[in-house]
Amino acid sequence: MATDLRKTLQIANDRLQLLNEYLVAPTNPLVGRLVELVEKHGGVESINKRAAEHRQLPNLLKKLEEEKSPYLKDVRWLIEQRDKGAFVSIADYRKRVLGDAAATTKFNEKNAVTLEISAVQFFPWLIAQAKQALEKRELMAGRFIRVRNMKEQVAEGELVPLIAAIQVMGASWVETLDTKGTDGSNVHLGGPGTITGYFGGVGQPDEHAIQWADEYLHYATEYGVQQVLNVNAGTILVGYLLHRMGVDIEFKISVYMGNDNPYAVLWTLLGARLFARDDGSTPLVGFNFANSVHNDTIRLASQVRAALGFEKQVRFEHHIVETYKSIVVQPYDRLAELVEVAAEVPNISAKHEGAAPEIEKTREHPSDILEYFLAKADILKQGLMPALERNYLDKHDSVNRTADALTKAGIAVIAAPNLHK
Repeated sequence: MATDLRKTLQIANDRLQLLNEYLVAPTNPLVGRLVELVEKHGGVESINKRAAEHRQLPNLLKKLEEEKSPYLKDVRWLIEQRDKGAFVSIADYRKRVLGDAAATTKFNEKNAVTLEISAVQFFPWLIAQAKQALEKRELMAGRFIRVRNMKEQVAEGELVPLIAAIQVMGASWVETLDTKGTDGSNVHLGGPGTITGYFGGVGQPDEHAIQWADEYLHYATEYGVQQVLNVNAGTILVGYLLHRMGVDIEFKISVYMGNDNPYAVLWTLLGARLFARDDGSTPLVGFNFANSVHNDTIRLASQVRAALGFEKQVRFEHHIVETYKSIVVQPYDRLAELVEVAAEVPNISAKHEGAAPEIEKTREHPSDILEYFLAKADILKQGLMPALERNYLDKHDSVNRTADALTKAGIAVIAAPNLHK
């Protein structure tokens, strides 16, 4: 009789016991360093309380007032527009796209697609985007990705107003911490000239996984940052362990980790399930697929996600368009594929990192992923700020292009919920 090979894959209880014993052993130096770090920041209860307080809009506004922030007036303007319902409602948006058919169209709300934009580097860009959305009756994204240097934006006074504005909109957002290979922590990597060395999540060597966690706890307790980008297998595990200990950390996994097949997805979600809290929750709120995935990969990944109980918790973030330079072969445009797969697979985020290729090729300054890492001083010195803002507004246009296509297909979209009732 043939052996059922599936049965050979079962994990014996004694192996799980061995893992548990190692995790809780007082002599385990990896867990010990994390415990010391949590205690250094005041313990789990204090960390969560301070983070939640700093994230509250009244406290953010008070901080802006105390700092005499020049951006306070813009945040108040956004609040005013929100409160008077100035932004287009979802019903009116649908009517603009579909006409009278909007009233009789039954939208697929179960598979609503989150509209995502990357990266909102500077606070004034967000306000320019909001003003355009008001003028043209467009949708603001429901999710914002940020890749700007943390210390620089704190020094420039742009972190707090941006967090406040996103809270006003009711959107979700992700920050990218400074502890990564591009900060010099990997001494053999030096920017674009060595870019291939970053592939596969390289970026937190040696002691830098703990430094990443330390940086996270700093921005959580001082600014209310909750969700951060994660690019390295070690810091993903650190995030799982911190959350299991009780810290309310959240993270999403970057495209650079290479989740480009369903086996990689299974590996990622196995860790999430293994270290989930007793209530089933995980700090993993989503992950980017690598750009190479196709719809059958996403369908299989969806089966994995559902089987492990993460369909509602873990969002699939899929690049619809990319920056025109330095990351993918162009033309890159996955909109038609998204419309097809979103009808079947729930909890997808449509990520927009550039304009549609036909728009990009007409721009005097097309979008470039490497410009995410430019210091503001260098941007100003080179006179690039107007061009980079134009690139960002092109991404906003891409968001609405996707929203239009999904709406025409009868698939609901998730825009900034507080703005678009």
